[in-house]
Amino acid sequence: MKKILPLLSIALTTTAFGQIAQKQNLTDFLPKGYIVFEKIYGDLNKDGIEDCVLIIKGTAKNQIITDEYRGQLDRNRRGVIVLFNKNGHYELALRNYDCFSSENEDGGVYFPPELSIEIKKGNLYVHYGHGRYGYWIYTFRFQHSDFELIGYDEGYRSNFISDYVTFDEESINFLTKKKVVKEVIKVNAEVEETYKETWRNIIVNKLIQLSEIEDFDELDMTVY
Repeated sequence: MKKILPLLSIALTTTAFGQIAQKQNLTDFLPKGYIVFEKIYGDLNKDGIEDCVLIIKGTAKNQIITDEYRGQLDRNRRGVIVLFNKNGHYELALRNYDCFSSENEDGGVYFPPELSIEIKKGNLYVHYGHGRYGYWIYTFRFQHSDFELIGYDEGYRSNFISDYVTFDEESINFLTKKKVVKEVIKVNAEVEETYKETWRNIIVNKLIQLSEIEDFDELDMTVY
């Protein structure tokens, strides 16, 4: 797994700064030199109130380049700020300013993976979609004063030859320490897939924390 460089994580207790950051306006949490790229709302701490996740993006001029074929591209990286809604004001729960690559990275012969964020059942999902090449999803849950990686799901193009694209899948549960691989072995005339499932135990010494991820592109799930 990649080397992880700790960044600052702020819990809902007294911090190294002596107090919790509390503000009413979402944009007040933006660091200098960043803009809001996207806002996602949903309950992340199971108190029945919608919290907010800000996807932010840098604005450094030296990261705006001119590509020979694609023209001007903004290669500023993106990050995430998680804000808990506390009765009309927001509290900073987590920040990681540069963990996501730009949406304008070079995808080679295909477009780069598309990042999307979802809040569902109290969990935070970081989803990368790559069209017919596959997808990968990181599932985070707020616990131990951070958002910890509790699950990983991946679908990648199957080696099975058929008239349409099929995906082998793998899923990792970091809490139960188990991994399942589902391999397509048959597709019938109704386009229903038959899988071969393989389960195994994995070693998890420490859960990965969202605040500590330096670059999602360098996370290596093949070590599990």
